[in-house]
Formats: sequence, structure tokens, C-alpha cells
Amino acid sequence: MTASDWPYRINSVFNPGATTLPDGTTLLLCRVEDRRGLSHLCAARSKNGIDGWKIDAQPTMMPDPDHHPEELWGVEDPRITFVPELDQYAVVYTAFSFGGPGVALAFTKDFYQFERYGLIMQPEDKDAALFPRRINGRWALIHRPVNDGKGNMWISYSSDLQQWGNHKPMLEARLGGWWDANKIGLCAPPIETPQGWLVIYHGVRQNAAGAIYRLGLALFDLEEPEHCLKRGDEWVFAPQEPYELRGDVDNVVFPCGFTLAPDGDTLNIYYGAADTSIAVAQASVDDMLKWLSETERPGFRRRFSDH
Repeated sequence: MTASDWPYRINSVFNPGATTLPDGTTLLLCRVEDRRGLSHLCAARSKNGIDGWKIDAQPTMMPDPDHHPEELWGVEDPRITFVPELDQYAVVYTAFSFGGPGVALAFTKDFYQFERYGLIMQPEDKDAALFPRRINGRWALIHRPVNDGKGNMWISYSSDLQQWGNHKPMLEARLGGWWDANKIGLCAPPIETPQGWLVIYHGVRQNAAGAIYRLGLALFDLEEPEHCLKRGDEWVFAPQEPYELRGDVDNVVFPCGFTLAPDGDTLNIYYGAADTSIAVAQASVDDMLKWLSETERPGFRRRFSDH
């Protein structure tokens, strides 16, 4: 999907959260940047998750700076987690204002009405998602604070979803010339598997031409998710197609959401391409876990729709 598909005038659309609704419909909660440069969220729905998208005629979730001043300059990059205990969808998103990007939380049952909890992690912090269940009696959140330009993945815990503590480092950016040196961050929410929490994360490589956003894999313990069990050395997905290489921000693939097929293995991974459009890649959970064990590159198959 691109800006030309939108029912109202925008600059670009990218970085969607994703979920499957009870009737099997795929819902994307897309980051939409208007022509002022500010972002809001807009829902798109498809029966097959590939084409035939029906896009809300108006913005689905606009910034509300009167009640939430942290949203003054927009709301961005949502990650959606369905929480069975609450029978609601948690939407963790970036709120942008004078202090910089911070982590905000909202809940919804239908993606029409949202209950905002406000900031749960102060700036500068982003790339956050909620785990779908309590871990040892507490809610858990992955996020990425930044200190002196360095960004590592952290996990924090809460008993009430509002006050967060017990902050622990989860995955650190490597140093030197690695593809994921100096700054990393969560992509889509963690995927629970019998072997552990499977996480797709992004690494930012700085070179003379700018930054390259690529994706890697890591696996974390089910009951102590701050403990990394496996981490791939190589990236598994990188900008390659023209719509990934050139756009408002060149050389970017950036997923914020996925859907899991009824087979329990096939993923549709929805990602922002060059901060300009939305594309989808397909992958196998089993293949990714096997790759982490055998250090073989898993197969991703791109699909891009102009519909």
C-alpha cells in the first residue's frame, strides 16, 4: 500500500501494527504521515491479508495533545498484542513531543474506540511491545531507551500496566563494524514458541552513505525473557527491492506487526519500506528457529501489493 491508496490526502504510509480479528480479517493499524510531517494511525482491513484493503475513510486514532501533551507532534509505529486475559488489544505506540519519543499505551476492543493510558516510558524511548500474557504474575514490556546515542533492548515489568519497574537489559547492540552495532530495537511483538520467545529485531548500520535498517533474530527464555538463549550473527532480511531502497528514508525495512496463519507456522510480516509504503514478507516460524539453531539463513518471500 502507498499514499495513492488512501481515501484522504497524505504524504506516506508505513510501519503498521498488525493483528487477526475474530472473523479472520487482517487488520493493519498503519502509521500515516500527513503533509505537515505529523503522524496519526489509520486502520486497513483485508480478508486475505494481501489485497482488497478497505481503509478507514478518516484517521482511526489521531493525536490528542489537549489531553495527552506527549502526542503534540504525532503518534507513530504501533505494535498490537491481543491480551486474552483482558479480552482486548493492547496498542503500544510512540508518542512524540518536546521531550522526544516516548512509549505510550492504549487498549481497544474494536479499533474504533481507544482507551489511552498515556506515557508508560519517558523519552527518549520507543520500539516497544507488550507480551500477550503475564510472566510470573507480572506484565512485561520490551522497549528501547537511548542513552548517548546508543540503543539497546530492555525489558520492564508491571503489576498494573501503568507503573513499570525492575528494568533489565535484554539484548545489547554489538560494537564495531557489525550490522547491528550501536543501535538495535524490537520490530514486531515477540512470538511465543515451545522453544522460547522468538524476536525479530532491527539493527542500524551507519556508513558513509547513511543508515541501513536490517533485521535479525533472537530467542529468549519463556519465563525469564531477559535471558537470551540464541542470537543470530547475520542479518536475515535487508532492503533489496526498489521500494525498500528509495523513499523518504532510503534503505529501510521496518516491521511493526505480523499475523500467524491457522497452521501455526506461516507468518505474514508487515513492514514499512523506506518510510514510504507498506509491504509484506512471508516466513516460517519453524524455519527461523531452525536457522537460529543451525545458523542457516531462513527463506523470506517478499510480496508487495499496489492495491
